[in-house]
Amino acid sequence: MATANSTATGDKVSLGRTYGFAAVTTLLIWSLVTWQGGLADTLQVVILTILEVTFSFDNAIVNSKLLKRLSPRWQFAFMTIGIFIAVFLVRFALPIFIVQLTANLGFTEVIHLALNNPHLYADELTKAAPVIDSFGGTFLVMLGIAYFLDEEKDEHWIGWLERRLAPLGRYDNIATFLMIIAAIVMYFTVPEDAATRVSVFVAAIIALALHLGLDLLGSILEPEDKKKLLAGIAAFGMFLRLEVLDASFSFDGVIGAFAITTSVVLIMAGLGSGAMWVRAMTVHLLRAGALAKFKYLEHGAMWAILFLGGVMVAKLYHVEAPEWATGSIGLVFIGIALVSSVIAKRRNPDDDEDDMPTEVATSNS
Repeated sequence: MATANSTATGDKVSLGRTYGFAAVTTLLIWSLVTWQGGLADTLQVVILTILEVTFSFDNAIVNSKLLKRLSPRWQFAFMTIGIFIAVFLVRFALPIFIVQLTANLGFTEVIHLALNNPHLYADELTKAAPVIDSFGGTFLVMLGIAYFLDEEKDEHWIGWLERRLAPLGRYDNIATFLMIIAAIVMYFTVPEDAATRVSVFVAAIIALALHLGLDLLGSILEPEDKKKLLAGIAAFGMFLRLEVLDASFSFDGVIGAFAITTSVVLIMAGLGSGAMWVRAMTVHLLRAGALAKFKYLEHGAMWAILFLGGVMVAKLYHVEAPEWATGSIGLVFIGIALVSSVIAKRRNPDDDEDDMPTEVATSNS
């Protein structure tokens, strides 16, 4: 355990301790894939791992801000139990559950498809894409809108735009109103059959309700001292929020992974390995105090999240950007925000850093 000050300044951040587990596990997974399937399968897994890490860097940045609110015990849970949820539940079981609902098949039937007829499973998952894109896109766009429509937000990166958006936050429920209108518009305009349009609308409303529910839970359980680390039920609520955020980022990647391989096992191996690196990056950003040292980094990540959410919604209208473009533009936002932060720091070296909770875990992951 260390003080926030030492964490915020990034004193002697141990890269080996932070990334060691992810590195060892990834090498073990790649070795097992090579032993069972050969170099061709390993290459596919390596590509999937790299893509997952590249496309999820903005996720790691946002997660690091939420993770710093958790006690050391819950940070450790994020790196252990959270990995199980990210790999097996989000990237394997959840897509199977979605296919089960949309294809009207039994759970065992979908498991059989996934393991023994991956091409047909990929087709069914693609058919479920409108529901996935509606849920994920709505949740991510809502997250971005809520961040920028905040009248208490006094730090702006894209000043001419963010300064105009922030004051709108004084109107209660404006973000919710906008997303409900968006869901209604999607229902009437998505170029699909009536049943799919209903599914798209329901998925959007569920995503909106989930976002509002997690915010409400956080408000109810928020301690009076906002610098105090969360523990108990409050920490559990934050943990759930982190997992839902991870799931929203992952849906699109699971579908896109089938362009590289139709093997569910290889997809789990590649995306799972990438998920572990993203978790390690989250902890590294937290321990290094990246959001405090680079004040526009979170802004860049949020613009990237808005972009990704917009891409998912655009897919409902069969407007699809290449996978490489989706990830690259997100990295461009973050890269420019990072450079802007460095320039701003040089111009104003005495800028106050973000307040951080009193303790941050440094030894339990």
